[in-house]
Amino acid sequence: MQSSVSHHSSAPPGKKSPFTRFLDTVEWLGNLLPHPVTLFASLCLALFVASGIAGYFELSVADPRPEGAAGRAADGIIAVNSLVNAEGVQLIVTQMVKNFTGFAPLGTVLVAMMGVAVAEHSGLLSAVMRSLVLGASKRLVTMTIVFAAIVSNTASELGYVVLIPLAAMIFHSLGRHPLAGLAAAFAGVSGGYSANILLGTVDPLLSGITQTAAQMIDPHYQVGPEANWYFMAASTLIVTLLGTLVTEKIVEPKLGPYNPEDASADFVPEEAQAVTELERKGMRNAGVAALVVCAVLALTIVPEWGILRHPETGAVSGSPFLKGIVAMIVVFFAIPGFVYGKTVGTMKNDRDVIDAMAKSIGSLGLYIVLVFFAAQFVALFKWTNFGQVIAVSGADMLQSIGLTGPMLFFAFIVICGIINLSLGSASAQWAVTAPIFVPMLMLVGYAPETIQAAYRIGDSVTNLITPMMSYFGLIMAVATKYKRDLGIGTLIATMLPYTLVFLVGWSLFFFVWVFGLGFPVGPGSATYFEMLP
Repeated sequence: MQSSVSHHSSAPPGKKSPFTRFLDTVEWLGNLLPHPVTLFASLCLALFVASGIAGYFELSVADPRPEGAAGRAADGIIAVNSLVNAEGVQLIVTQMVKNFTGFAPLGTVLVAMMGVAVAEHSGLLSAVMRSLVLGASKRLVTMTIVFAAIVSNTASELGYVVLIPLAAMIFHSLGRHPLAGLAAAFAGVSGGYSANILLGTVDPLLSGITQTAAQMIDPHYQVGPEANWYFMAASTLIVTLLGTLVTEKIVEPKLGPYNPEDASADFVPEEAQAVTELERKGMRNAGVAALVVCAVLALTIVPEWGILRHPETGAVSGSPFLKGIVAMIVVFFAIPGFVYGKTVGTMKNDRDVIDAMAKSIGSLGLYIVLVFFAAQFVALFKWTNFGQVIAVSGADMLQSIGLTGPMLFFAFIVICGIINLSLGSASAQWAVTAPIFVPMLMLVGYAPETIQAAYRIGDSVTNLITPMMSYFGLIMAVATKYKRDLGIGTLIATMLPYTLVFLVGWSLFFFVWVFGLGFPVGPGSATYFEMLP
């Protein structure tokens, strides 16, 4: 029986369906975009020219901040500062290194990655993923795969490299369609990219960019990596349920029974590598180490005398513990990771730990180059005041049309999702859009933490249907092993139901969580922003 995955379009030969034309347009637009590094370099050049033009015409807006507020312009006017003059050129030349080294996400991501690297290179994270998925009952295997895929985001590309091929193998071995397993894992890893029960490397990355953007309005505003923790932990359960329902009720029935003849000519069925007894022992020892680490960390924050509570108020909110959450991430992953490695023999001494950290940092070479150019753009964009001028103008427009209520966020989420179709990198997209949207939405009364949480929904849900996503080629390679003639359009059509259901379901959950129940999106995170004198 021929799999129905190839029958997603009923359009006659030679005539493309509206959906196919839409996919072609997305791919065409994406191909027009240069490499993200080139994109940021081009944006810097465009900003240089645009600032000169805006400065010549004396583009400005009235400063909406109360008189005497921190950062408010002395004359009450926010004007665009030109870079096309001696002062601008001097600024570019003298601040270039400082812009790079002072870029908030850089240090936090590098430090967090060193801790996660120990757990990843020791084999702990891979063993935990395999144990979780292979140990699941047949009835719960889909839900377990989606959940494990979401959690795998803690370790960067682990979900793409390990879990997606593993999920396809498991479904194939159970007599189910392997592409359904691949889709379920892909939905969790990429569609649920920002959700997680633990803080990962994406949290300090985004919060650093958000903080820089927020300080255009309030120079003292702080956004910590834990800013969205509550909402993203709860979102893990929501995305898991939605991903499971879409897989079992929509995607798998549409794919139908799998026909082995669809596989590529050189395809050899693989068996998922079972977790060995030694690996189980390593995980038990790592679990004990993790509990000890958690107990020690708890002593610093839970008791009233905890040394990492706020030194003045004694509260958890704004405490050194939360401000130093990146250090906690390093300790939480590094110690259990080394214990596991020591048990199974993948790590014997401190040199192995150092090598793991070095490999992890070495793999971030492209990220560091990207950050250099992104940091220049963000710093210059802030100095020119373009962000504030656009934000004030945009906020005035929103208020004039009456779009300042919670429904504003649904439009914002959709816009972020559309931008993500052509600019797939979360950090690259947020570095470009945060300096505009964060100040704009702050001026209509919403806190940066809430704005960032909404952005993360839009940034995640369309990862599944854009060929511009960095691992899309890898997903295609795995998929074509099981269906040799599978094309980009077919894969995107298979993943589209996840995007639509995640977009609607996750957005509704956001509205209920934030505006219905009034819950904060993270520890000490505000929902609304009010400018104080």
